[in-house]
Amino acid sequence: MSNALRAFLIAALLASPAAAQQAGVRFGGLQQDTSLPVEVTSDNLSVDQASGGALFTGNVLVIQGEMRMTAGAIRVEYAEGGQGIQSLHATGGVTLVSPTDAAEASEAVYTIDSGNVVMTGNVLLTQGAATITGQTLSVNLKDGTGAMSGGVKTIFAPGARP
Repeated sequence: MSNALRAFLIAALLASPAAAQQAGVRFGGLQQDTSLPVEVTSDNLSVDQASGGALFTGNVLVIQGEMRMTAGAIRVEYAEGGQGIQSLHATGGVTLVSPTDAAEASEAVYTIDSGNVVMTGNVLLTQGAATITGQTLSVNLKDGTGAMSGGVKTIFAPGARP
């Protein structure tokens, strides 16, 4: 057993129950330039001029740089004055994929300006051979940092970076 793995396991065993419920992790693979254009494709689109929103349904795919998000439906909320997208609210089985990481959840909210993605409901994050599960995953796409909370469980291969 490597020293790094041994230290990680000892720290995990000594951690308090409250600390064990939240895990800070690196999401370098989910780091993204949030100023890049956002492309959305779907089977259907409905626009509500009064609320300033749009609803994409059926095989929804969002592309921004190397990041891909799929969902059953995505509601787009535009910034005040219609100048750009404020946020994307994805439901119906959400998958967020980068070249090296992938996350699945029931729902997700991506706030474009801040670069924050909050995924909720039976979250599964896969990073190489490692997996982490929990109820909420918060990721900052600008700096590639994040946290998993709510019944966090991780499985990683010996010798792999935790």
